[in-house]
Amino acid sequence: MLRSLFSAVTGLRSHQTRMDVIGHNLANVNSIAYKSARASFRELFSQTLRGATAPAPPRGGINPQQVGLGTAIGSVDTLQEQGALQATGRVRDLAIEGNGFFVLAAGAEIFYSRTGNFVQDATGTLVDPSTGLNLQTTTGTNITVPAAVVYISIDRSGNVTGVDAAGTVLALGQVALASFANPEGLTRAGNNLYSVSPNSGAAAVGAPQTGGRGAVVSGSLEMSNVDLAKEFSDMIVTQRGFQANTRMVSVSDEMLQELANLRR
Repeated sequence: MLRSLFSAVTGLRSHQTRMDVIGHNLANVNSIAYKSARASFRELFSQTLRGATAPAPPRGGINPQQVGLGTAIGSVDTLQEQGALQATGRVRDLAIEGNGFFVLAAGAEIFYSRTGNFVQDATGTLVDPSTGLNLQTTTGTNITVPAAVVYISIDRSGNVTGVDAAGTVLALGQVALASFANPEGLTRAGNNLYSVSPNSGAAAVGAPQTGGRGAVVSGSLEMSNVDLAKEFSDMIVTQRGFQANTRMVSVSDEMLQELANLRR
């Protein structure tokens, strides 16, 4: 009887965590390049009331008798599926079509992101507007646009080209992309940034459209990959699961109350 109460409490905690994940997804439905998360349940260990026995003629075998002790969150996965690309017409807005992450750095700090709404700071360097992190090239340097440049273009291979007032074409660098053996193993660092984890594998940094890395699309941004219909259906199912577990707590409490009344 008490097992049912404890199991219901684990169910409440797990469903609350899943609702937290869903709420975070819905809050970021319009965040650039946000990748949705998914909470999965796992069964907790079971109490064995009687072990299994092998067949011993003339009697057959007996299956084990086990009572489960509830549930817990087994994993919270980051779903790295491609989001839709939205055209902006702004050259410095970059989207990745395919695999890979932009490499952003500030000194020894290195992060990875698919958010590409880059801006130029006072020195002409392309940076992430939320954090000030510098966009990196394939050679590990910043991309700086000279003051004399009046126009820049960025092709699908990430080559940044500038043209000055005299019509001189300047090569300003090539945007680097990083790929990982297990991108879902990256650690979220806030601001749509990711950092390497022991289970993501090391970053393989190189040019776009090489080594399985995707293409850079200038004038576009990748949208969130949150599926609103799925999130709403998951929210309803999670709410019902939470309600069912609250009902189990109430029923278990009533049974305990009946036991307490036996002494009267």
